[in-house]
Amino acid sequence: MATITAKAVADLRAKTGCGMMDCKKALVEAEGNFDEAIKLLREKGLASAAKKADRIAAEGVVSILVDEKTKTAAMIEVNSETDFVAKNQSFRDFVNDILKTILENKPADVAELLTCKYLDTDVTVEAELKNKIFTIGENLTIRRFVIVEGDMSTYIHGGGAAGVIVTFDAEPAAAANEGFAEVTKNVALQVAAMNCQYAVRADVPESVINEEKEILKAQIANDPKSANKPAQVIEKMITGRINKFYETNCLEDQAYVKEDSISVGKYLENESKNLGGSVKIKAFYRFEKGEGLEKRDDNFVAEIESMMKKG
Repeated sequence: MATITAKAVADLRAKTGCGMMDCKKALVEAEGNFDEAIKLLREKGLASAAKKADRIAAEGVVSILVDEKTKTAAMIEVNSETDFVAKNQSFRDFVNDILKTILENKPADVAELLTCKYLDTDVTVEAELKNKIFTIGENLTIRRFVIVEGDMSTYIHGGGAAGVIVTFDAEPAAAANEGFAEVTKNVALQVAAMNCQYAVRADVPESVINEEKEILKAQIANDPKSANKPAQVIEKMITGRINKFYETNCLEDQAYVKEDSISVGKYLENESKNLGGSVKIKAFYRFEKGEGLEKRDDNFVAEIESMMKKG
């Protein structure tokens, strides 16, 4: 039986990025043959990734990459099991490389993205993802991405906790003005700070407004102070409350966070005069890391200690 030295284990770990115990086991199985150990680690990586696939990945990062030449941006959410891994530079480099792959290939969805060649390599994004799962030791998932084109502003909050892209209908003179970046960045900050559902009133489905009106009618009917008021008064009450709905849920109608006496739409109208052309909100995209996902509810430190004892 070959003698496995600590240096050999350390060298294999440096070469592959795999855990110390995995490297030691591979060297033992390969009877000290370094190249064979690397092969074993890669083969086991696929099985390792499959075993981790059912583990909850609700941490991670939201990231954005912009191609200024083509006015195209990609925003992605990639999830990990722990925040510790999400802060790892290797993980963040991987996410950035996926964004480059997205801008290069323009896939329609995550399923198509996984079949794309990873950067300029011969392996697919899916194969590289499995390699990362094995190397890092956690389940990783590419949850969603969006590709956006046109005049825009982007913002990443909290080191990747949330990401925002806002697109604008901007006249050429305004888009070319050096103040355009600051004005539109303020709108992106608004989206990050406030929970808006729609960009402008026209984006709200008629079914949503009709449902809101039915709820308001029921509330008024159940309120003794309002139930017996004339129909035209009740209609005005409903109209007023629908306007409040727009002010809460539509970006253009929201109170501007830096000057709440005016709306975001009014802010853009005012700034358009300074920029030399009209600037209006077209659409926005907001990803919040892990929103809607089940979180881990275990003690990760205890898990690590348990693994060490088993080793």
